[in-house]
Formats: sequence, C-alpha cells, structure tokens
Amino acid sequence: MRIATFNVENLFLRARVMNFDGWDEGKPVLDAHAELTDLLDKPVYTAREKTRIILLLDRLGLLCRDAGPDVLLRRNPGGLIHRNGDGTVEIVASGRADWIGHIELVTEPIDGMAVENTARVIAEVNADILCVVEAESRTALREFSETLLPRVQGQPYENIMLIDGNDARGIDLGLMTRTGYDIGLMRSHVCAEGSNRKVFSRDCPEYAVHTPRGERIWCLLNHFKSKGCGRPGENDAQRRMQAQQVASYYRRLRSEGEELVVVMGDLNDTPGSEPLVPLLEETDLEDISTHPAFSTGEFPGKGTFGRGNDSQKLDHLLLSPALFARVTGGGICRKGAWPGDRDRRWSVFPGLDRPDHAASHHHALWADLD
Repeated sequence: MRIATFNVENLFLRARVMNFDGWDEGKPVLDAHAELTDLLDKPVYTAREKTRIILLLDRLGLLCRDAGPDVLLRRNPGGLIHRNGDGTVEIVASGRADWIGHIELVTEPIDGMAVENTARVIAEVNADILCVVEAESRTALREFSETLLPRVQGQPYENIMLIDGNDARGIDLGLMTRTGYDIGLMRSHVCAEGSNRKVFSRDCPEYAVHTPRGERIWCLLNHFKSKGCGRPGENDAQRRMQAQQVASYYRRLRSEGEELVVVMGDLNDTPGSEPLVPLLEETDLEDISTHPAFSTGEFPGKGTFGRGNDSQKLDHLLLSPALFARVTGGGICRKGAWPGDRDRRWSVFPGLDRPDHAASHHHALWADLD
C-alpha cells in the first residue's frame, strides 16, 4: 500500500495574485485581503474600523468600483459601501448583518502544461491513499482525476472527497483513494476555536479509510498557516496552535484504540522548528523521512519545496508506531518540480523546460507499507 501527500498549488484555477513572479509582489494584496475579510466579518463596525475598511478597499483598488485588478467585491445592491457623486465614499453598513457578500480574489487559469505535469506527478506516485493540498473543490478534483489522469496514462481514482475549509482562496484539502480503499467516517474541524479565532487556516479533516484487508487507517490532512502572509510572530503562534490541536486529535484516536494513524500534508515549517514541536516531538508520530528505507532519489536533500534543500522540508508524512513498523520504503517525487536554471538537481518530465510549466513548487512525498 502506498500513502502520499502532494501540494498541487491548485488544479485548474488559482488566485491571480498567487501567480506573480515573486512572493513579495503578491504578499501586500494577500495581507490586505486577509485583514479586510476579518474586519468585514465583525458583528459591529466601529468608526475606526470603518476608516480602516475604506483604506483597505482603496489599497485593493475597490474604492471607486467593485472590481479591482486582483480582488472583487461581491455584495447586494447598496450593501456595505456608498459612493457619493462628489467622489467621497462611506461605509453604510453598521456590521456584518447589514449586508450580503464577500471579498473574492480574482482567479486565472493555470498553465496547461503545468496542469498536465501535476497529473504526471500523481500518476507517477500512483498512491492508494493520496492527500491533495490546495485543491479548488471536490468537483475540480473529480474532473482532474477523470480527465487529466487518463491523458497521461494514469488511473482515475475511485473515491474522492473534499470538505470546504476556512480559506476563501480555494485552497482546500482533498483525499483520493483507490478501489478497495473506501472512505468511511469523516470529521471536519473548520469550527475548532482557540484564542478567539479559528485554529485552522484551512481545516484538519479526519478520514477513516478502510483497506481491502479490512483494516482502518485514520488520515489527518493538514495545511498549516503560511509563513508568507501576515506577521511572522503571529503566523508562528498559529502554526504552533495548529500543531497542538492536531496532536490532540492524534492522542484522542490512540486513546480510542486506533493504532493506524497518519498525519500528512503541508505543515509550512521544518523539523526542529518551534511551532511544530507539539506534533513532531511531543507525540510518538514518526517521520517517514527518518526511516532507513527512505530515499531522496537523485538529489540528497530531504526538502519537499523549491530547491529541495533540507531547510525546505515543508511537507510531512507522520506515521503512528504501528504504521511506521510496516514501512517498506518511501521517497520524494521531484520530476514535476523545476530543477533549477543552471545546476539541474534532478530529472524532470519531458517538456518541462520552463519554471511556469512545473506542476508545483512542492514535491510529492510518499511511503510504502506492508
């Protein structure tokens, strides 16, 4: 049996601002979008908050119109804001209940070659249980499986599930399993609260997967808070809170007698980092990359992002002791990731000759179990 995780960075459509050449270029828009979304969700808007809302709308190009270059304001007629004939604007809503709508990031199609290379990675890994990070929707995931995988001689997945999370950008967590690996009980934690805010940036869905031999494996899918948006200190604190929460779910499953548990996904941090201590050091979960049978392939680094260096290990497969004892192999599939302009660090799929043709900045991570 093979279990894998892959951050595909969306399948068909991705927020335009996340496709800019450099992260620094898109970060101000994402920060403003996140702050404005939080402000607009408040039950009551104070005078100071209304002033801040106007400032952020201006920053996003929404002060004079509902459609900016990177962000859209979706609202009921006359809701939230009134633009006066003299050019001034005012927030007419007193709080969230006074208007209907939301702030939406403009999306654009992903490069066709990049989409095919995403399919090639998934076909190459050929996992029985696959965690897909940053999938737009269950419909998109199923369409991808049924149309793109056969195009690259891959096998479509029988079972596909995705629960919408807390992120408005369409970067949710999906689970795909082969025939015989049936998805049973599901639990969502989008509403898990902590420190007066939701714990998970996306979610930590739990899935009970039943194997052909009648065993049950609990899969906890994750995509922790990014280091890129917001304030670094706050991001670190939220990732630590997320790690603590996932660790509590893991301990609960073990206390209920569940021996076969895997925590997987993009944790947006590296082994040894303080935010991941509650999960990597304060539980008995074991990292697949520490197993003697694990191979990094052509490039020696254990990183799963960008250049593949050890300092870029963001994606994780953490196994309970009973699962870790069954490991027969593991590795990283880098063939869909850009290998570098000069020092080509690994072999890639034919035709991947430009960075924008890469399947993702992330590399797929997998484990084989008896």
